Amino acid sequence: MKVAHIVCTYPPYYGGMGNIAFQMASYLSLFGHKIKVFTPQYSPKTDKKELKDKQDYVQRLSAPLQYGNAAYLPTISKELDKFDLVHLHYPFFGTANLVRKWKLKNKNKPLVVTYHMDTRGDGLKGFIFKIYTKFWMPKILGVADKILVSSFDYIEHSDARKFFLANKEKFVELPFGVDTKIFCPRQKDDNLFSKNNLQKDVSTLLFVGGMDTAHYFKGIEILLQALFLLKENNVKIQTIFVGGGKLREKFVLEAKGMGLENETHFVGHISNEELPSYYNLADLFILPSINTAEAFGVVLLEAMASGVPIIASDLPGVRTVAKDGGEVFPVKDFQALVSLIKDYFTKKENIAVYKKQVRDIAVEKYSWSSVVDRLDNIYSQLVDKR
Repeated sequence: MKVAHIVCTYPPYYGGMGNIAFQMASYLSLFGHKIKVFTPQYSPKTDKKELKDKQDYVQRLSAPLQYGNAAYLPTISKELDKFDLVHLHYPFFGTANLVRKWKLKNKNKPLVVTYHMDTRGDGLKGFIFKIYTKFWMPKILGVADKILVSSFDYIEHSDARKFFLANKEKFVELPFGVDTKIFCPRQKDDNLFSKNNLQKDVSTLLFVGGMDTAHYFKGIEILLQALFLLKENNVKIQTIFVGGGKLREKFVLEAKGMGLENETHFVGHISNEELPSYYNLADLFILPSINTAEAFGVVLLEAMASGVPIIASDLPGVRTVAKDGGEVFPVKDFQALVSLIKDYFTKKENIAVYKKQVRDIAVEKYSWSSVVDRLDNIYSQLVDKR
């Protein structure tokens, strides 16, 4: 089967949607499918060194109009005519409408849409998102043959709730996955401790996420406030922040202003090859996201597969995963986050058990091989019905 995936970001750009598309493409190819991933050409020469050990399924299309992760790909319709099935990763402003237009002209070709997350923004951007969501989102979802969601919990609380309740037969709950061979428990790398000025005998927290305006919802400020309180209470903890972007320096300065320069380590963007080793440094993973723009949190699965328990915001979708691998706290409540962190490290005799439990859950429930097996069945049913 020839399958096209369409997504607004793709490796080496660090972002959940692009990485999910890459993993789906990789595993679907093992089922014998011919996969192509269409994404914007953000730069004339894309750095592929992070993909050197894997087949690259991407075809980067020229985007005459771009803003952030939004892009208009005028040639997409012509490309899609070559495929048996099309899979759109939503949201993709500027191109999702073109996919809808293509589908209206090709009603016999199946269209699958993964609804990744709601769109959020401040000021004019937020107003545009709101109008788009109200007018265009139902039209785009309306032409899909199947709509995949990471959890029904999320979609029931999302901007697509009304559409979901009226069209439940279109929806399939399919969690995102994790490569449990790449992300797995290992010995801590002594070189990374020295490279990043970390102390081996100090409890270590980990945050992984983009630090640009597109990832404003990650809640780094909440974690910094919690770290400040922990220091005030003489709790000795160090925190690694993995992720790059234009806001990174802002967070570094905020941490310094709070007197946390020795407790926080902003290591910047880490390659996909190195990332698993950073998870192995952690005793506890934190995802303090502040709104439903965070729909699932693939990083939670990466932590669990690495044998690292998690604490995350009590958000729809996110909590579905977090309760499998740890604890949740009320959104933006940094004091509750402090309490959970303190509780975790006061029960040191249980930590080894927690680590094994979260690893086992990741393997049994969230491995990409089992997730994509279900996706393959969905594709086959749609193509067979044509």
